[in-house]
Amino acid sequence: MKTNGTHINNLKTAMAGFDEIVDQIGDNHAFYNTETPIRKNAFDMDAHEKISIISRHFKSIMETLGLDLQDDSLKGTPKRVAKMFVNELFYGLDPKNKPAITLFENAYKYRGMVVEKNINLHSYCEHHFVPIIGKAHVAYIPGDKVVGLSKLNRIVQYYAKRPQVQERLTNQIAEELKMMLGTNDVAVVIDSAHMCISMRGVQDQESTTFTSYFSGRFQESGLKNEFLSYINTK
Repeated sequence: MKTNGTHINNLKTAMAGFDEIVDQIGDNHAFYNTETPIRKNAFDMDAHEKISIISRHFKSIMETLGLDLQDDSLKGTPKRVAKMFVNELFYGLDPKNKPAITLFENAYKYRGMVVEKNINLHSYCEHHFVPIIGKAHVAYIPGDKVVGLSKLNRIVQYYAKRPQVQERLTNQIAEELKMMLGTNDVAVVIDSAHMCISMRGVQDQESTTFTSYFSGRFQESGLKNEFLSYINTK
């Protein structure tokens, strides 16, 4: 029995150490996968099934917190939250929702920079499930093809609508644009506020996070600075 007791205590100590490491990873906003970590069977259930399951679980969370779900104001909250998660906040997890992109011939042979700035960005931190709110700025240099400007917004929104880390989000948008446009000449900058910093932890209300991705000709200092001057122009 003494041996079993020692084993259990050692296991508890090891688990406590593991939990501390996991918490540190989240608090430091670290990430290890360029791809969003999605299970292979993530889409075996349809949206209705997911909403039903999430609703039941969220009801349990609310009850555990001590809320009275018989109150008229709270009765429908579990299902409202579940529908919001599946249909709005995290629709970018489902590849079926990826925007269809149509390219057009670059009839004018335009070879300058195309910049779409101040794209509204709303995402959720995957470590604490609270909002990330900011702006994305994207640019590319067209070759034989161009894309409708609204499609750039839709690509940003698609990858933002999933639990995210800003560095990964920046990379995913850039890699998608490179593949979609058939060019390496792509730039992405994101400037955003993280509610996991302003609402909890250090509770800093003013700081924002800036991430960038420059590839192809945008790695040249002249072109990079031109792009940055555009996005900083009022």
